[in-house]
Amino acid sequence: MSDRLQDLTAQLLSAARQAGADSADAIAVDGTSISIDVLNGRLEQAERSEGIDIGLRVLIGQRQACVSASDISPGTIATMAERAAAMAREAPEDPYAGLADPSQLARTWDIAALDLADAAPEPSPADLQDDASRAEAAALAHKGITKIDAASAGYGRRTLHLAASNGFSGGYSRTDRAISCVAITGEGTGMERDYCGESRTYQTDLPSAEEIGRIAATRTVARAGARKPPSGAFPVIYDERIAGGLIGHLLVAANGASVARGASWLRDALGTQVLPAGLSITEDPHRARISGSRPFDAEGLATAPRRIVENGVLCGWTLDLATARQLGLSSTASAARGTSAPPSPSTSNIALTQGAQSREDLIRDIGTGLLVTSMIGSSINATTGDYSRGASGFWIENGEIAYPVNECTLAGNLHDMLKTLIPANDARAHLSRVVPSLLVEGLTLAGT
Repeated sequence: MSDRLQDLTAQLLSAARQAGADSADAIAVDGTSISIDVLNGRLEQAERSEGIDIGLRVLIGQRQACVSASDISPGTIATMAERAAAMAREAPEDPYAGLADPSQLARTWDIAALDLADAAPEPSPADLQDDASRAEAAALAHKGITKIDAASAGYGRRTLHLAASNGFSGGYSRTDRAISCVAITGEGTGMERDYCGESRTYQTDLPSAEEIGRIAATRTVARAGARKPPSGAFPVIYDERIAGGLIGHLLVAANGASVARGASWLRDALGTQVLPAGLSITEDPHRARISGSRPFDAEGLATAPRRIVENGVLCGWTLDLATARQLGLSSTASAARGTSAPPSPSTSNIALTQGAQSREDLIRDIGTGLLVTSMIGSSINATTGDYSRGASGFWIENGEIAYPVNECTLAGNLHDMLKTLIPANDARAHLSRVVPSLLVEGLTLAGT
């Protein structure tokens, strides 16, 4: 299939030249996705999608346009190129648009070392239904579970090929296999829910369906009888399941697109302290069997490990070619793209320095506060860092979990919050975002 995708991108580039493009890049993606949902031991929904999508970016001078299609016939490809060229001629000039110089391109890469595609046969719908049914049954067998909201299993395979008129041509495949379960305890207005979901590149690395169902049930039963916590200023522990989202706010603010627009609360923070001393955020796009890994970026540049924060100091933005040109810097090989839009900067695999304490140690040491296990809604001021989010979890008293809580709001400012972080040591290494539970001091909690 990769040869077919390579041929499609070559056809797109040839059509772009014939339509009058000065330069162009093309992407072809062949994808298969299967999803199975069960309810009460029976198949509730089965979905399968597969097909090839193609995308073309045309540049005429400093003007660019993108088009995409799911029809790969020669006539469609010719029409795409003509329309893209016509659109580019009418587009406003972008002084930062353009392909990579050939000297910047990745020339070799070891896709086998990344191990992104499981060679095992595609699972049958019956196999996926069995996984979902076993997860559901395991959750229902747990005392206190009244019903299952959802039990699902899925599989995906995606192969892509990228080519450009500057000479770049490359592609790779990746797979994923997933099982999830959402359980409910209680009835009526007293219902509470929680979940467990796991995804891996390889089927053999995935936890058993029974384990996923058991964890979903255990988490759900622990939430029975949730109530609002008191209001005030308290320390808050972000559980490992959601702590990556807190670090995600920093990554968004350090994204070159946000910085170039002036819409980042970190816009003047390069070279300054943004995390406590001793904490670093690293990006490694070369981790084997990890979903965010990639040998090259969407502009054909070779990816490489780098530091975003080192010893608490912000040391770099996340840049593609356009944002790097705008900021007078060099690309960090962080371009990502789909078939219908130009590249934009995006991180791959991220890891935050872990601490020496367990989550239980953090709970014990704060005495009184909140353990957050779920968040809803979001109000983040991109330019000031003001932060407000709905939360639920568990109230902590005398260093122990006292009772489950819901319907509360956390507020603070990300500048101050991130500088007080104390990490635990419970990050899961198989995730693309490896972030442990995090203690944040002095958030404002609105509850009762």
